[in-house]
Amino acid sequence: MSQNPPETAEAEALADAQGEALAVKRVLTGRTKMVLYVAGILCSLFHLWVNTIGIMPEIQRNALHYSFILFMGFLSYPLSKSHPRATLPVDYGLAIIAVAMGIYLVLFEDALHARNEVPILLDLVMAGIAMVLMIEITRRAAGWLIPTLSILFLAYALGLGRHFSGLWNFPGVTIERMLYRMYFAPDGIFGTIATISSTFVFLFVLFAAFLLKSGAGEFIIKLANAALGWSVGGPAKMAVFGSGLMGSVSGSAVANTVGTGSITIPMMKRIGFSPKFAGGVEAAASTGGQLMPPIMGAGAFIMSQWTQISYLTIVGVAFIPAIMYFLTVAFFVHLRAKKLGLKPLSKDEIPKLGKVLKEGWNFFIPIIALMGFLIYGFTPTFAACAGIGAIVVSSWLNPHTRMGVKDIVDALAMGGQNMISTGVILLCSGIVIGVVLMVGMGIKFSMLIASLAGGSLMITIILIALASLILGMGLPVTASYIVLAVLAAPAMTMLGVSLLAAHMLIFWYSQDANVTPPVCLAAYSAAGIAGSKPIETGFESWKLAKGIYIIPLLFCYTPLLFEGPVWRVMETALAGTWGLYCFAVFFEGFNITRIGWGQRLVFFAIAVLLLWPNLWLHAFGAALFVVSVVIEKAISRRTTVVAGSVSS
Repeated sequence: MSQNPPETAEAEALADAQGEALAVKRVLTGRTKMVLYVAGILCSLFHLWVNTIGIMPEIQRNALHYSFILFMGFLSYPLSKSHPRATLPVDYGLAIIAVAMGIYLVLFEDALHARNEVPILLDLVMAGIAMVLMIEITRRAAGWLIPTLSILFLAYALGLGRHFSGLWNFPGVTIERMLYRMYFAPDGIFGTIATISSTFVFLFVLFAAFLLKSGAGEFIIKLANAALGWSVGGPAKMAVFGSGLMGSVSGSAVANTVGTGSITIPMMKRIGFSPKFAGGVEAAASTGGQLMPPIMGAGAFIMSQWTQISYLTIVGVAFIPAIMYFLTVAFFVHLRAKKLGLKPLSKDEIPKLGKVLKEGWNFFIPIIALMGFLIYGFTPTFAACAGIGAIVVSSWLNPHTRMGVKDIVDALAMGGQNMISTGVILLCSGIVIGVVLMVGMGIKFSMLIASLAGGSLMITIILIALASLILGMGLPVTASYIVLAVLAAPAMTMLGVSLLAAHMLIFWYSQDANVTPPVCLAAYSAAGIAGSKPIETGFESWKLAKGIYIIPLLFCYTPLLFEGPVWRVMETALAGTWGLYCFAVFFEGFNITRIGWGQRLVFFAIAVLLLWPNLWLHAFGAALFVVSVVIEKAISRRTTVVAGSVSS
């Protein structure tokens, strides 16, 4: 049996925060807790079967995926937040009806094809009920914004569009056609987005659940502490490192913040960082977790499916930008620690690296296996399933992490339950995507952006950034990316940006609501642990996460995503990282010593030169940096000499 506790802090955080949705979940007890536990196990087993040896038409698989997700969703998110026990019978009824909606499609799809795709009244009634249930569970799990968007998009396609003039005029479709397209066609709630949800996303959420259940979360924190605890500001750098590794597994900024922050934030405060800075570091680092390969939350899989660019290509080109982002946060941490004169952790607080690796060396095996299968050319679904098997087998190689039957069953249940909010959001997004494709709204929105931007790529990017921030106030990251990718990516490609760069920029910008006031869920979660004011923590995280706004510009103006010679990619990455360091110096007012506003502005200018896509400007910026550091050292020495003579 595993020696880890049944529920680690990271596992609980992932279960509560997966999908970034703030919603009231039912406190499960007794029979309902057992029902949900069994449903989670069956859900995971079904998805493992159907993605390996099982053979089932895509739309039928997605329909059963819908049944599992909604069944667990109605039991997890009560109709009444104030009286969840009183509404439990209603929730059970809705959960059973949701199961029936998925099973109906599986049983009667062939009959529809036999009628030459002509639906009967019962087909349409079932389609209507399925959509209403979908919208209702999304309201419970993710708030009002996604359901409201879905209803508005449906209304536009059904007749509201005819009241618009010009570009946005749409004559409308009949309700029968709409119900058919949403329920039976491959571009509705059981279409492309549902396929992504029932394959890549589910299996990697399950992979994360197995990894966390085997004790990987605790190992990652210990490894980060052992590797960085000796340095100045070590606990904060540990938070950056640990959150990057954890985020690569969990893909949830809020879960990362709660899971790793419960350990790192108190340590940061104890060595002298202010509560708001400690919370800001954790929020910024946790947000970057979704940018770090190999998993990157659900984004990499959705991007791969949508663009038809291989998953391996996406995670390969995402690695250098992700490292640059985490280095940016680490730069802020290092400069702040030096400015405050903080000391490293004491030796007794730092675990021995050798001992940590000895206790958890086997956790590297499933990650290596996962990447190996992907590099060798296997599909992400196969690689995820093989990775899950590798977690179990590798856990038996180490007595500290050995998983027993109960641990495996618990991981299956956890994986199914962790998928609820993410699955709900993705399935409901299928309504929006289906309408967008039906009415050609993506092209219209792209034409609108092009008109407002006047052909300027920079203005287009600014508009997309503003749109992502507004959407992020109410949409989880995954949904925000999906909506923007459908609506805005064509506008960027029309201006000459590659498909990969356009989608990668949108994916990065869809993360910014986690750390940008007034709505920044990761920062608010960190503030709760740090005991700081939420809005102040939000502004700290916003400052620390500057890379999330700057680095995507390099996607469009430089070959950073390996869209040019390798030497240019490396030079761009080096100059860009250097420039981001100078930005950190500008904001912190510290390099070797404290600097005034004149020197800060010089470092700001150096940052711009190093980030500007021009080799000669990079050289000039580097030379100016060297000169500035020499001058700063000279001033520092003179100040030290003067201070020494005064004291003597």
